Amino acid sequence: MKLIRLNAGWLALLALALVAPFVFYPTFLMKVLCFALFASAFNLLLGFAGLLSFGHAAFFGGAAYVCAALSKNYGLTPELAVLAGAAVAAVLGLGVGALSIRRSGIYMTMITLALAQLVFFLAVQLPFTGGEDGLQGVPRGKLFGLIDLNDNIAMYFFVLAVFVAGFWLIRRTVSSPFGQVLKAIRENEPRAISLGYDVARYKLLAFVLSAALAGVAGGLKSLVFQLASLTDVHWHMSGEVVLMTLLGGLGTIAGPAVGALTIVTLENELADKVGSWVTVIMGVIFVVCVLAFRRGLVGEILALRGRRSGS
Repeated sequence: MKLIRLNAGWLALLALALVAPFVFYPTFLMKVLCFALFASAFNLLLGFAGLLSFGHAAFFGGAAYVCAALSKNYGLTPELAVLAGAAVAAVLGLGVGALSIRRSGIYMTMITLALAQLVFFLAVQLPFTGGEDGLQGVPRGKLFGLIDLNDNIAMYFFVLAVFVAGFWLIRRTVSSPFGQVLKAIRENEPRAISLGYDVARYKLLAFVLSAALAGVAGGLKSLVFQLASLTDVHWHMSGEVVLMTLLGGLGTIAGPAVGALTIVTLENELADKVGSWVTVIMGVIFVVCVLAFRRGLVGEILALRGRRSGS
């Protein structure tokens, strides 16, 4: 019965997503979906494997640049450009992960930040990135050579389909034996080692999968806004995805998406009203979340439901 209710809830959310572009601004919804996928990918690494990366902007922004460059300079179709961006992000994740998982805790986090700053430097210096101007006027192209994605509604459903596929993959991964091992590593790494698991291998696989999905989100974002810029690879982007994940609920399936929706909505509504103070407000929200809602929005709701069902 519980599984039936859960599946009915997911189907209801999908139904809402299908009608949403006819009610709300499609570009705003696409931005939410891109960042929701980005935060969910990050949560796979931190929430379920216990690995804090402060360099996920390198995968997100790196894939955005690759996708934008291939679409603009070589006329690659959008689905192939996004896949190419994801592949580059996966390779980048393999390199960053192989170096960073040799250490733990704050040392690992600093390694990911340092390597991400290297990617930022390359984005400034390499000729194909456009430097400080970024890559502008990126064509959305035609999906499979047939569907014109310059139509916002068509583009929205493409982004929604990719998000649903990515979200399903994350959910399946977490529920699989591989996901259970990741949780065991997060809870007690020495015990996982004593049980015979190759912990380094599991960590690296989680890193690569998380990087690839972050790359998919970055590639989609570059097509939606027809732009890849230094903002995508800046360390602020890494901090923002951490905030989205913690606000929504670390280690929950839907939490990062809820956090992304909350942050993107606040930024969209407050940008014209308070200007640069948006950053200060985001910082205050982060502090309040850490102090008062340690489990995040979704985590607190799930904990409340658990207490009520147990009483």
